[in-house]
Amino acid sequence: MNKKLAAALSGGAVLVLTLSGCSDDSDNKVNDWAKKVCDQVQPQLQKINNANASILEKTGDNNKPADVQKADSVAFQEMSEAYKALGTAVDSAGPPPVDGGEATQKAAVKELNASSKAYADLKTQVDALDTKEQSKFADGLKTIADELNKISTGGDQALKKLQSGEVGVAMSKQEGCQKQTASTGPSGSGAADADASSESSAPDKKESEDKGSAEKESSEEKS
Repeated sequence: MNKKLAAALSGGAVLVLTLSGCSDDSDNKVNDWAKKVCDQVQPQLQKINNANASILEKTGDNNKPADVQKADSVAFQEMSEAYKALGTAVDSAGPPPVDGGEATQKAAVKELNASSKAYADLKTQVDALDTKEQSKFADGLKTIADELNKISTGGDQALKKLQSGEVGVAMSKQEGCQKQTASTGPSGSGAADADASSESSAPDKKESEDKGSAEKESSEEKS
């Protein structure tokens, strides 16, 4: 009954910082700003991924509704607190020292705080679900999963902008802003693993395309 909820989470609930290392073309001031933010970001990203994993652990139809409700409630509370802390981290760091830095920072803080509120609202919703009737509980989880999809996929432009350009390069070099994996829960969960899976399959796809092209050319030469 919790599978759709888990799928919504693993599909992209962790909105920040799937950055990988880039070339070093940012100046010291930008690097200092990125370090200030990312040192505070890392524990919050870990908290979000661990909350994600706790929901994935309860995926499956054999879990009691009350157990699922408890796990989801705790997870949403953890996520709400983590996003609030992320907003505080970006806010306390001040504007990044780049053109338009203040506007970008304010937009990112506003979005992170909005995500914190959204997860707090989801906690309230899951706490109110009726666990005595499994069908009603499942319907309630479906509604929550739909809301979660909106949080995960909607309105992340401000954060993408924060992670672009010179600031993005500087943040990508900081360990605290790089991809995190959950310390609890089954392996293979979370957006980072999905990204890794996608990246690892890319060479195979290209190899297959190249092979197909070669076979086509060979066939044309024979004819």
